[in-house]
Amino acid sequence: MKNVVVLTGAGISAESGINTFRDANGLWEGHDIMEVASPIGWNNNPKLVLEFYNKRRSQLPTVSPNQGHLTLVELEKTHKVTIVTQNVDDLHERAGSSNVVHLHGELLKVRSQFDENLVLDWKTDLNLGDLCEHNSQLRPHIVWFGEEVPMLDKAIKITEQADILIIIGTSMQVYPAASLVQFAPTDTPIYFIDPKPAISPKENLTILAEKATIGVPQVVQELVG
Repeated sequence: MKNVVVLTGAGISAESGINTFRDANGLWEGHDIMEVASPIGWNNNPKLVLEFYNKRRSQLPTVSPNQGHLTLVELEKTHKVTIVTQNVDDLHERAGSSNVVHLHGELLKVRSQFDENLVLDWKTDLNLGDLCEHNSQLRPHIVWFGEEVPMLDKAIKITEQADILIIIGTSMQVYPAASLVQFAPTDTPIYFIDPKPAISPKENLTILAEKATIGVPQVVQELVG
């Protein structure tokens, strides 16, 4: 079985109805990003940050995996597939993907401020006063601006083993996630699926200027034969 590494971003989730990371004005659902996605924002107004992620968490049951997510599951029948996603939703898992690495954390998990390795499943609202076993406030299990990306080293090792690389719904402009493509072996075929691909053509690169729901089935059909 060939190793297929799939890098996914906000575009694939957007087709399921999840708001993308930021709009043209740099705002995230009306908020300055640093207010709701940084340690400074958390320290200044934890209640606002919790409310913001509570709304996003409560939206998850109202949306479903789309054809892009589902077709990646089909690819597991013939290839070893590992998904490295920048998304914090659970749509890949709900579609049935068996090997998903979340670079930027998970919306359905929270962690202790006292011990960052103490991570809990959490599907309801998280409020001020919700404490871990060390009597410390729980926070969203999300990688905020200015924080290290704990899963990056694992994602690099995965990408280094890629026989085929598929990039879906991401501009590949946000670092450090954007650097992952550099770790694929030089002769690895790369498929880039995005309606507005911001990437330069090169050898071994196939660009599909399509949404995930259209582009992913095309690529999977080609790979499966």
